[in-house]
Amino acid sequence: MSRSDVLVDADWVEAHIEDPKVAIVEVDEDTSAYEKNHIRNAIRIDWTQDLQDPVRRDFIDQAGFEKLLSEKGIANDTTVVLYGGNNNWFASYAFWYFKLYGHQDVRLLDGGRKKWELDSRDLVAEVPARPATQYKAQPQDTSIRAFRDDVVSAINNQNLVDVRSPDEFSGKLLAPAHLPQEQSQRPGHVPSARNIPWSKNANDDGTFKSDEELKALYEAEQVDLAKDTIAYCRIGERSALTWFVLHELLGVDNVKNYDGSWTEYGSLVGVPIELGANK
Repeated sequence: MSRSDVLVDADWVEAHIEDPKVAIVEVDEDTSAYEKNHIRNAIRIDWTQDLQDPVRRDFIDQAGFEKLLSEKGIANDTTVVLYGGNNNWFASYAFWYFKLYGHQDVRLLDGGRKKWELDSRDLVAEVPARPATQYKAQPQDTSIRAFRDDVVSAINNQNLVDVRSPDEFSGKLLAPAHLPQEQSQRPGHVPSARNIPWSKNANDDGTFKSDEELKALYEAEQVDLAKDTIAYCRIGERSALTWFVLHELLGVDNVKNYDGSWTEYGSLVGVPIELGANK
């Protein structure tokens, strides 16, 4: 797999902005960002309302994903291009989600909203309409999703990559500094995890670093990419970006995203927890 299979640049988006076979989709941490402005012809997926089960802490199921994409006008053969703020933080989460349910052609806009704005490209407020489809999703591909028992079993046996900030990893914070400090009962990290913040994967303009730079980043932190790897953060969105880097850019097959992440693990009874920085 080459980068062009999973990444497109802004010129590609502008060349395909009227293509009915392409759906440009914005997914942001700030779900109101789309309402202010967005790339022309882009539609929105609200990660809080569209992707989450309304009752349980889990994703919408296969039928729910089919309903969502059908209503959004996305067909099985649509090329989906995802983008958002924060270096594609939540766009990467949506990418992983699309792959979880078997969508074939999904890509990220390299640099996301940040690079688009740095290049002074047009943003609009008009909301487009796409005709409804009859989307058919696949059963969840659990080969890319880790669960809590997988994480416990991985301690001292597999790669565990904690992509949160150093303060979250060490136990000083429970969540990113700009968010409420809540949702898990205990601070800290999973024993044997290496702390490689998700933001280290990107350049200053929000684009991904080169394959060579990315490999060097993980090697420097003693991550043996020949071993099975589980990435985690607080709720699974930042670690989805690290999953994208390892699985989609570097071609490492044996990588999973733990979407339960610290919100789940930090509230479990009896599991091992460590405090402090990387050793």
